[in-house]
Amino acid sequence: MKQADLILTNAHVLTMDEQMRQFPQGAVAVQGQSILAVGPADDIIREFTAPVLIDCAGKVVMPGLINAHTHVPMTLLRGLADDLRLDVWLLGYMMPVEREFVSPDFVRLGTQIACAEMIRSGVTTFADMYYFEEDVARATAEAGMRALCAQTVLKFPTPDAQYFEESLSMARDFITRWKGHPLIIPSVAPHAPYTCTEEILRSTAALAAEFDVPLHTHLAETAQEVENMRREQGMPVIPYVKKQGLFEAKVLAAHCVHVDEGELRTMLHAGAGVAHNPSSNLKLASGIAPVSRMLAVGLNVGIGTDGPASNNDLDMFEEIRLAAFLAKGSTSDPTAVPAPQALLMATRLGAQAMHIGHLTGSLEPGKRADLIVVNIFPLHNAPRFLRDENSAYAQLVYAAKSTDVTDVMVNGRWLMRDRALLTLNEAELIQAGQDYARRIDTFLIQREQSILSKLVAIGGAMEEESFEIQAKVPLERIEPILESLQKPLIHILRKRHYHEYDTYFFFPQE
Repeated sequence: MKQADLILTNAHVLTMDEQMRQFPQGAVAVQGQSILAVGPADDIIREFTAPVLIDCAGKVVMPGLINAHTHVPMTLLRGLADDLRLDVWLLGYMMPVEREFVSPDFVRLGTQIACAEMIRSGVTTFADMYYFEEDVARATAEAGMRALCAQTVLKFPTPDAQYFEESLSMARDFITRWKGHPLIIPSVAPHAPYTCTEEILRSTAALAAEFDVPLHTHLAETAQEVENMRREQGMPVIPYVKKQGLFEAKVLAAHCVHVDEGELRTMLHAGAGVAHNPSSNLKLASGIAPVSRMLAVGLNVGIGTDGPASNNDLDMFEEIRLAAFLAKGSTSDPTAVPAPQALLMATRLGAQAMHIGHLTGSLEPGKRADLIVVNIFPLHNAPRFLRDENSAYAQLVYAAKSTDVTDVMVNGRWLMRDRALLTLNEAELIQAGQDYARRIDTFLIQREQSILSKLVAIGGAMEEESFEIQAKVPLERIEPILESLQKPLIHILRKRHYHEYDTYFFFPQE
């Protein structure tokens, strides 16, 4: 007999492989970090022996769920500002608070809280985009989860960089040192076309292609973004980023709500993956992505929660159900995105969208042992009908809850057993998170004493193009100016470093 380290038996095994094989009386053999064999329990027990044999009592054993787009440190901003327009929410609250509070400590704690929440809800892999991404990677690896971690690059100062060249340098260093890690896929993330210059889009694509790592970005999330792009560049978002060479990299594109058939085919031919974020798109009123069309043309479409500040949780069971319902409702077709396909989006298709389908997403020999055990016998999932071979998928998509996940394994290591977390202290994380909440509350209360800030907070201000008029005079010596700036009477609020393109008018001296 062949030797395994662990065998899970007496399970309803859903492989989510290309043939969508399932074994109602199945078993999975694990050796080290990988899956050794999957099949009928009798065959596995006859062929393999292991020091640990786990009776799953008829529960479902399936691939771990894959959260294809999120910003995990933003658990610390959950509930901070809700029911606002996207521009007010982002520019009036998220970014100002991030500039003030985001640090390696903030990012580490937020990531740990997110990992605990995701493990509890059956997520084994996620795609993240944030600041201080190496700290996200470190906290994730310590928690035992698998992640695509992408260092954010923007055209304006961020919490971890004063200018985009610094962010690019950080991304290169991060990718160089973490590439090949057993759990972390390092990456780069040009935030979005409207927050990046053409130079940033080209540079990040070149960096990702150089190291053969995915590139994570937001594309065509709102109608306003697309309208602005048409007005300013004479083309929609997808053709614009293609023109900048973005698709020379392995792109994971979040949202893609406002795209047409031609743009979908452009993405398909480029090998891009899509992360559909149903809750976030609804909560921020961004729209409903044409997921049925995406799947019909052959795109790899995963499901994401987006950040916890725009959802407001990381529950993938909610997202899977909502993805199926939205597809049906938006097309008036109750057969759109059936249960097996919805679950596939949260497993194998999600992994393929992230360009890591060779590692995870299905239970197949040679792939990493990333799996979960789900109890399908609670009251809210009773009774069970066995007539339809797809009944297990329907149970999981339409009735199961994240609290039904009992056990979680990543890379052959248990992260949760019988609902008990094994790598994180939940109580300590909750307390530390509340400490940050008190500090952020104090900051916002003080800030909103400003009339201008109140206007932004209540949604009375909008982001628009602005113009600055400067009067400049020649100086014989710059030293007196620099010396004056050091005097205590002058308080420097903010420094900026960026490429600037000005139009100067020179007038003759009187």
